[in-house]
Amino acid sequence: MAVTIHDVAREAGVSVSTVSRALSGARRVGPELVERVHEAARRVGYRHNAVARALRAQRTGVIGMVVPEISNPFFPAIVEAVERTLQESDRELMLCDSRRSPDVERRRIQALLGRQVDGLLISPVDSQASTKVLHEAMRHTAVVQMDRYADQTRLDWVGVDDESGMALVVQHVRDHGAERVALVSAERNSSSGRDRLDALRRATTTAGLAESVELLGEFSIDWGAAAARELVSRGDLPDAVVCGNDEIAVGVIRELRRHGLAVPDDVLVTGFDDTPIATYIEPALTTIRQPREAIATEAVRLLDARLADTELPVRKLALQPELVVRGSTQPGSEGSAS
Repeated sequence: MAVTIHDVAREAGVSVSTVSRALSGARRVGPELVERVHEAARRVGYRHNAVARALRAQRTGVIGMVVPEISNPFFPAIVEAVERTLQESDRELMLCDSRRSPDVERRRIQALLGRQVDGLLISPVDSQASTKVLHEAMRHTAVVQMDRYADQTRLDWVGVDDESGMALVVQHVRDHGAERVALVSAERNSSSGRDRLDALRRATTTAGLAESVELLGEFSIDWGAAAARELVSRGDLPDAVVCGNDEIAVGVIRELRRHGLAVPDDVLVTGFDDTPIATYIEPALTTIRQPREAIATEAVRLLDARLADTELPVRKLALQPELVVRGSTQPGSEGSAS
């Protein structure tokens, strides 16, 4: 037979309500009585139900997080940064991968809400298709978007300033002689893909460069390789290939080299994110470094503020990136940031 709180009360010689207050940490119970109740609980073998206590307090100490694809090197780095931030307040992270599918994303969000997470951090799969489920989620808990975002949602967001990042890249390749630029990135259904495309268009115009070639697919190495094959087949290579993330850039570099083209001598190539893969490729990748720790810290701060006050104005924080110059645009570079 399971030991109950009534057994602890009899052993300690106090009321059930006193045991409940002592085990829950209520301030109205003196330290000597708290110790007496805990000692009684140990003697009878009572195990306090932390889940029940959390539900009574309307907090579980768990934050849910949904990312589009954990195989993308950017997201594990963000997840680790969020975990470190949450550990500072003794909270845990429950992670889900939406597999780049709005339907899977919806099921993952519903599952996290069903487990009574205190709040939700999400990088939405689709700027349009993710909107409905986020509207539903925000009726149940605090929600903060990270990196990507869904349109037409009144939700807090924190991510990188894509406009600034693309401006840094375009100015860099222009300074290294590029006059014609190709963008290889993701389709516009991703807010990151759309924003980086729009930012590149504005940056090339500002820099006085020729109209860019645009090849849009997905954030993957395979797509980068396919896009590079397309550029080679046209027989009129651009001076620089600006990629929407590091994975795409790795695919581009590998495929260009397979066709006998040298990076950076024949073509300059840049990435975006500065994930570990950027230094594994040869030549090492010039890229835009996202402030991952700052994004994680700000996301948790925004979530905590929203949990404390649901009426706060919506906040959107675009954090500044930095350009990391390596061999894919500058022979002999050791990875300096600028």
